[in-house]
Amino acid sequence: MTSQQNWPNGIFSASLINQLIEINAIKLAEKADVAQVQPASLDLRLGKVAYRVRASFLPGPKHSVAERIESLKLHEIDLREGAVLERNCVYLVPLLESLKLPKNVSASANPKSSTGRLDIFTRVIGNNVRGFDNIPNGYEGPLYLEISPQTFPILVRTGSRLSQMRFRVGETGLSIDEHVKLHKEQTLVYNPNMEVSNGVALSIDLKGEGRNGLIGFRSKRHTAVIDVDKKDVLEVLDFWDPLYANNKNELILDPDEFYILVSRESLHVPPDYAAEMMPFDPLVGEFRVHYAGFFDPGFGHTKAGGEGSRAVLEVRSREVPFLLGHGQTIGRLLYERMAKRPEQLYGSDLGSNYQAQKLKLSKHFKSFEG
Repeated sequence: MTSQQNWPNGIFSASLINQLIEINAIKLAEKADVAQVQPASLDLRLGKVAYRVRASFLPGPKHSVAERIESLKLHEIDLREGAVLERNCVYLVPLLESLKLPKNVSASANPKSSTGRLDIFTRVIGNNVRGFDNIPNGYEGPLYLEISPQTFPILVRTGSRLSQMRFRVGETGLSIDEHVKLHKEQTLVYNPNMEVSNGVALSIDLKGEGRNGLIGFRSKRHTAVIDVDKKDVLEVLDFWDPLYANNKNELILDPDEFYILVSRESLHVPPDYAAEMMPFDPLVGEFRVHYAGFFDPGFGHTKAGGEGSRAVLEVRSREVPFLLGHGQTIGRLLYERMAKRPEQLYGSDLGSNYQAQKLKLSKHFKSFEG
């Protein structure tokens, strides 16, 4: 298949992403890492240098990203041996991946799950693009990652993977009727009382049943640095305050605080579909939910070791304190068609970190029983 031939409609699976790599529609400055190509996405890797910049920006139609960096940069940071990125600073990092997409293929990006659970705000941009995390059909050029750690200082290096990219052809989202039909056939959400219409509505679990009342975590301030490439090494209580259910089953979200919470429902993403969480829904409250929105085919799928998996939610209130009650709607999951079923599903065969999860912090932390 060449870049001039027709590509199938839908979200690209791993085999189609590998075909994009083979024809140099995805260009790799260094050989692909193990498991860099996921069931429905490509992990993006940091390059050799980070630029501390004065402000976030979009390049607009008349400027390249490099030109904008040159006018806004404060200093350069060498990432080859690793470097610390500080809280509440904005960095731009050229990625090891660049694109020369076929004319009918577009792309979108999202933080990886572990990135979102550390409250690392990331967005992908390219030359002349008009929006963050959205790469238009036929884009040719470099990719850059904007990084702004919001809670913890982080240690990154060349090759660190903080973001992921999906590739698609055509309109891939399901209609209301298609969401309802798919739920009847394959059960998208394991809660008979939860709405399925324009996606799957999710509610919040503030009872902590089966977890000794543990309902979530609130981040601590002034912590040590987190190395984003090391798993299972950090003590939970050095970075988080556990939160437990109260007799009202309510929680007030304080502005400028970061929370890890969990959905009341278990979810299922069938093998021929992918899903994405809406990051902010003004109809349900003034807070942001789920920075890392991609859910791969097979998430919560029984044959992939799931049997339904909870959605872990990264939550920040906006300008005012906000009261959450148990069972309150907190977000919505939208489903999209795959162009081809992945050869491997998200789950145990891939060593996926969050299959069959309940309430789980990022992979960097040791287990915590409450």
